[in-house]
Amino acid sequence: MGALTWLAETSNANTSSLMDALAREDRQSLFAAATRLIALRIEEELDRALDADDPASAQQAVRTARELYRAFADAVAAADPEASRRIGLAWLELNSSLGSAGVLGAGAIPAERETMNAARSVISDYLADNYLVDDFAPRLQLSPLPETAIAGGRDVEMPPSLPPGSDIFDQDPLPLLVLNFEEQGIDETNLPLVAYGDMLFDSARIFGSPARDLGIACSTCHNRSDVNQRLFIPGASHQPGAIDVDGSFFNPIFNDRRDDPLDIPSLRGLRFTGPYGRDGRFASLRDFTRNVIVNEFGGAEPTPFMLDALLAYMLEFDFLPNSMLTAEGTLTDEALDAARRGEEIFNRPLAGLGDRSCASCHVPDGNFLDRQAHDIGAAGPAYEGARAGAFDTPTLLGTAYTAPYFHDGSLPTLAAVVDWFDETKSLGLADAERSDLTAYLEAVGSADEPYETFDAENTSFRLAFSELTTFASTLDTLLPRRDAEHILLLAETVVADLSADASRMSNLAGRPEVYALAGRLAQVGAAVREEDWQTAEAHWDAFKVEAETIQERAF
Repeated sequence: MGALTWLAETSNANTSSLMDALAREDRQSLFAAATRLIALRIEEELDRALDADDPASAQQAVRTARELYRAFADAVAAADPEASRRIGLAWLELNSSLGSAGVLGAGAIPAERETMNAARSVISDYLADNYLVDDFAPRLQLSPLPETAIAGGRDVEMPPSLPPGSDIFDQDPLPLLVLNFEEQGIDETNLPLVAYGDMLFDSARIFGSPARDLGIACSTCHNRSDVNQRLFIPGASHQPGAIDVDGSFFNPIFNDRRDDPLDIPSLRGLRFTGPYGRDGRFASLRDFTRNVIVNEFGGAEPTPFMLDALLAYMLEFDFLPNSMLTAEGTLTDEALDAARRGEEIFNRPLAGLGDRSCASCHVPDGNFLDRQAHDIGAAGPAYEGARAGAFDTPTLLGTAYTAPYFHDGSLPTLAAVVDWFDETKSLGLADAERSDLTAYLEAVGSADEPYETFDAENTSFRLAFSELTTFASTLDTLLPRRDAEHILLLAETVVADLSADASRMSNLAGRPEVYALAGRLAQVGAAVREEDWQTAEAHWDAFKVEAETIQERAF
């Protein structure tokens, strides 16, 4: 679902000025409309928080409002540090005054309405003065600097920021991560190379600016090894779930001057899906990974250990289990009759495909791919006579959850994919055959459990806490090796993520302990910088004890 469609269905915010600016291709008007729209959405969520009848709804509304405020936060911090401090305190006071329903009604804490209103006023007053103004001053750079700073003529060095309207949060529901070693009952803490690679996959610090400063990591696009269908960056995305990684936004020196955002591919089953890249230009996953870090996202040259670790982790990605498929790629008795009829069509040679079948490229016993690139006419030639329209055959496994389809995400459903092939290749399928073939693709692309499941205590924070402490476990290997470079990278990543994730805790009483735990790991890093290895090891031992102690309260 597009962002504007979502807004129309869930919000009262008027998007007409934004649409008008887009139609006129007016940059200044687009900036003003998008900025006002974000500020209005913050106000809308704050209204919901104050009007909520229960603490959980209020907390969700404040969480959404604060996520939206991130579009302005860096600019406010750069231009008006005192206001940034004041607003940051207001968010904390707002969060702490929402109250709590307690556990089964026991220990309920009532909301502090006076504190809520006062904190909300601090935020709303600043938005009114800076982001809900009638006329914005002209700007050479369309950055979300506060209007009072622009009007005052101050020179402000802006940190990298996302354009208004961007969304880099994880998709919801969160894809289920299937790792080969876990399915075999192996604990990741016993696989330090894999655990370090897991950390790197979640670390923005391996990239250059702006990705590093914006918190964009491999996992930002590839949630839990799959896709992020909500990721959207205006100017780099033509629709949610797509990104142009060789444009000017991430690494200008790698800008290929082509407007060609690609649909984010799933990385499930990565060890089976080479060659790599949408057009299969990289035979080596190692070369592909280095290209992503250094060229696409402007990062420093990764060490051999970092590449080893990343590959060790990514090669553990497995496909989602699907009880409707055998290991050889044939349907089981659990598949519907329509899917069985579609299986016959899928394997049938068709004249429109040169007397080949769908299965000729999407080989069922080869994970539904052939590891080759084909030009099926999905992309028009860049110039007359060009032969640059070939794309790597994608697997069909797990595709029920990765819409839209094709390299550019131009087809919204698997039914649309069937229609496209039937129409462009003159397959001559009857309506019933199209329906059956679609049912087959949906069965092949299905899964028994596609998403993570959460409840009151098994929360997203508990999952994050488990992962972050697993990342940290690699210190048992790195500290004895006196590997300062890789220890510091780990400490900086985990400390920042643990502190940020604590804000999502359901157990508000446990937050101070988690913040203290992050501080303990920061002390490990500080001691390593001083080459005080004995102190570093002492802090690490204390971290392990404290993490074990608070684990049950980390939700």
